[in-house]
Amino acid sequence: MKTALITGATSGIGKATAELYAQHGYKLILTGRRENRLAEIKENLSTQTEVHTLCFDVREKSFCLEILNHIPTDFQPINVLVNNAGNAHGLDAIQTGSIDDWDAMIDINVKALLYISKPIMAQMVEEGSGHIVNIGSIAGKEVYPNGNVYCASKHAVDAISQSMRIDLNGTGVKVSQVCPGLVETEFSDVRFKGDTERAKTVYHGFDALQAVDIAELIHFITSRPKHVNLADCLILPSAQANSTIVNKA
Repeated sequence: MKTALITGATSGIGKATAELYAQHGYKLILTGRRENRLAEIKENLSTQTEVHTLCFDVREKSFCLEILNHIPTDFQPINVLVNNAGNAHGLDAIQTGSIDDWDAMIDINVKALLYISKPIMAQMVEEGSGHIVNIGSIAGKEVYPNGNVYCASKHAVDAISQSMRIDLNGTGVKVSQVCPGLVETEFSDVRFKGDTERAKTVYHGFDALQAVDIAELIHFITSRPKHVNLADCLILPSAQANSTIVNKA
């Protein structure tokens, strides 16, 4: 039985991915900051598979670098790592942006991805196999007004994913990136800091992607034969042409 480690698994894309991998018989290692949600998802999915949860903030470097010490041996080795944890804080022009928001986006979207990946990559290289899927964004492919540091952090994920693929070439470890457009999750609630009404307007007037759409793509990528790697996938709702052009009714 294979094992998948999914970060940011308590909601949205992470939760949907955990549910889908459980259906396909993977053991699950799920991380998140909200202990009650982790407990709930563990209870729900334990009827289908074995689940181990880790409640911590991915910005905790020492915990990330020692993560294998917190995972039971029967959940190792890790076959699939889904680096899903990420965030967007604020939608301000760069000259009025919050430094705290900048720090949060860089710490979680970039540094934490590296912290988590380092020990898992080492284990995968030793095993001679494994698959890392980094969740990027259309914001990592282009820049839009007031996106500044968020776009920069996702451009970094794009660069890191490409670099991982180069450096891990020949080790048996695959690296893929999934770059979603507009997905109807808690993303906008976080970006707008709890302004639920403003967040809802982002998805009005068209059919946005749902978390399960991204989960299905992630699972499809990791279920390809050994000789196939879907390295970089941009997924958009049909109504979306790029970051700023969306056909709304």
